[in-house]
Amino acid sequence: MKILCYDCFSGISGDMNLGAMIDLGIDESYLLDQLNMLNVKGWKLTAERDHRHGINGTKVTVIQTKSKKIHRHLSDIEQIINESGLDKKTKELSIRIFMKVAEAEALVHGIPSDEVHFHEVGAIDSIVDIVGAAICFNKLRVDAVFVSTVELGSGFVKCDHGWLPVPAPATAEIIKGIPVRKGGVDFEATTPTGAAILATIGTHFNPLPAFKTEKTGYGVGQKDHPDVPNLLRVFLGESEDNEAGHEALLLECNIDDMNPEFFDHISQRLFDAGASDVYISGIIMKKGRPGNVLNVICEKGKDDLLKKIIFTESTSVGIRSFAFRKDTLVRKLETVRTLYGNVKIKRSFYQGKEVSCKPEFEECRKIALEKGIPVKEVYNNVMAHLVKSKRR
Repeated sequence: MKILCYDCFSGISGDMNLGAMIDLGIDESYLLDQLNMLNVKGWKLTAERDHRHGINGTKVTVIQTKSKKIHRHLSDIEQIINESGLDKKTKELSIRIFMKVAEAEALVHGIPSDEVHFHEVGAIDSIVDIVGAAICFNKLRVDAVFVSTVELGSGFVKCDHGWLPVPAPATAEIIKGIPVRKGGVDFEATTPTGAAILATIGTHFNPLPAFKTEKTGYGVGQKDHPDVPNLLRVFLGESEDNEAGHEALLLECNIDDMNPEFFDHISQRLFDAGASDVYISGIIMKKGRPGNVLNVICEKGKDDLLKKIIFTESTSVGIRSFAFRKDTLVRKLETVRTLYGNVKIKRSFYQGKEVSCKPEFEECRKIALEKGIPVKEVYNNVMAHLVKSKRR
């Protein structure tokens, strides 16, 4: 299982996260090309080599080139993202991260989230940090994100509302349920943006699992500390937990008054928003009426967006949520050369032993349509190639 491990011994901020992603291997020009699709002017991004306590990493700084500071509501930010040229998954993840901050700010100020008037988070640098985080995460295509205990820092931080205690009230709301510690450094180590990134993409929180490291990236913080290196360390690797067990969520609702043609559209939207699986079960409801149960399996942190899709797209008026343990095989995607050219295949392992190997169906279907042959012919020929290769 391909994983990211966030080692937040000195906290996390949006720019530290971008620095760690570039240090892991995300191409800087790719990131900039994607960010330019936002069509937002007045900023530039610099990425340079720097070090803390002798450890080299990448320091990212988002510089606002226009002096005027624009305050935005959540709807303004959603409009910028939705009207951009970014892909659908990146748009949805970016908005989910912003929603974490909006909901925390709304709770702190006692107002609805759509009335939150963003200050620091509405600024250009936070838009770049959050959308950049979504771009990098989707580019890495990992199966899970593990997060260590998060250092919050100490002291006070100055913002548009004046001097606030560390962690800032919004950060304190966002990191609920995440293992943290306080006082390791004498400044704001974890920002609302950094906390929202972890709370949104994190799937497992402390302790870190046994894993094989492929790459290590260091994001350098803007401040320096005499005792603790102000760095965010992120590992990219493969989990050694062969059973890959973790907590997941099941969302379900009964539906008996909806056009069944809508299910296909709703299912696709749920998959696009990050659902692990979507399936429908037939049931008999009260008064003998036939109905269906819409079942959605997802990782923790993705349920809010999926519930929104169910409530807005279906006729359901209530959703049940259940936490359960999910055990999956370790899977690896590879590309092999076949008589049809390069084809992606998926290998699955149990306790280190390969138990299945098959081509990705969508690739077989694409080849079949291009060549005008049955998809079963393509699938069987690729499988025969895999069996033959295994015997060699």
